[in-house]
Parts: sequence; C-alpha cells; structure tokens
Amino acid sequence: MSGQESGGREAWRAQRPLTKRWTLLAPDRLGHGRSPDGVQDFEVDAELIAEQVLDEPAHLVGLSYGAIVAMVAAARRPEMVRSLTVVEPPAAGVVRGNEVVDAELRSFFDGPLEDPREVFETFFQLAGVPLPIPDPVPETLRRGARALVGMRPPGDVELPLDVLASAEFPMLVLTGDHRREYEIIADEIANRTGARRDVVAGMGHLAPDTGEPFNVRLETFLDHGE
Repeated sequence: MSGQESGGREAWRAQRPLTKRWTLLAPDRLGHGRSPDGVQDFEVDAELIAEQVLDEPAHLVGLSYGAIVAMVAAARRPEMVRSLTVVEPPAAGVVRGNEVVDAELRSFFDGPLEDPREVFETFFQLAGVPLPIPDPVPETLRRGARALVGMRPPGDVELPLDVLASAEFPMLVLTGDHRREYEIIADEIANRTGARRDVVAGMGHLAPDTGEPFNVRLETFLDHGE
C-alpha cells in the first residue's frame, strides 16, 4: 500500500484490522515517514515499489499520489500483481482539457508550493480532508509537505492505461464522493481500463479513514482477486 504525507504506517492505520487475514506492508515513499528525504516523483516511487514490493505477488493499493505510483508500478510488473486498487488518484492528465478538473486540481498541483503550512491549508480544502491541521505541524507532516514542494505534478503522468486494461489482474477505482474532479478522473480511468468502480463516502479524500466501510469493500474485492 502507498499513501499520504505522514508515512505508510499512519496513512493506513484504519486498515490494521485486516491484518487478521492479510499481511499489510505500508512502505514510506521518499520524503515521508522514515524514508530518506526526497521530492515526490511518481516515476522514481514506482520503480522502488516495483523492485521492492512487487518482488513477489501482491495486492497493490494506492491512495492519492500513491494511487498514481501504484498504477505505474503495476504496469511495470503486471505478472506480480494479484489485484490493483486505486483511491482518488489526482491524475488530471487523463482528462486534460476538462474545464472542471483543469480549474481545480491542475491549478493546485501544477502551481508553486513553498510554505509547508500553506501546502496543507490549500490541499486540505481542495481535497476535502475533514481534519484539522495540527498546530504546530509535527515534523512527520512537515517532511511530507517539503516532499510536495517542487514535486513532479501528478497531471504530468502518462498513465499506462492500455497495459492495465490488458492485464490479467482485477482493478478497482474508489472515490470519496466529495469533489466532482476526482469522480471525473476515476470514471475515465475505470472506463479505459475496465476496472470496477465504487464510492466510499464519509471522509472525503481520505476514504481509507472510514475504517470498516472501506475495509469491507476492499476485502470483498481482494477475496475476488484471490
């Protein structure tokens, strides 16, 4: 699983009940958690996931920028993917020219990001994250914000949708039903890959934080993949 700015362990804490049946590996991407400092780059992250996680068959789950990483990694080693679940990928490039998406997501992700607190204030509002920003901002989150500064914009990714469409593993695209932009992107990805499409509402962008509703939907899908 690949997740948010605080590191994998924190991002997927609500999925710990699933460890009764599944092995949960939640890596910290560069610049997050306990990983070395680095700027977000989906190509670099995907290569690391492909090499270090997909060295054996696995169910791959990604949230937000991590969902883009998961798709790129899965396309590099499809034979090692049992299933692929992506949650709210901000892959604005798949619907480039869509006025709704361009006006919101691309204006944020493609714009300059400098101050860590400003990053979170803007992102939380845009993404619909229903959580307060801690004051002071803890170092784990500040590191995550710094990884966003100068990041490779997610709208730049050329998603390998043709590879994912022809892959043998099942794919699920989830959203939190809170912003039209994410629904448009998710619909396009599902339509072009043949992926299943579902919604888990209640926590905005952070659909996994709904806990049981997300876990039940995910586990049902994983069981099908098995």
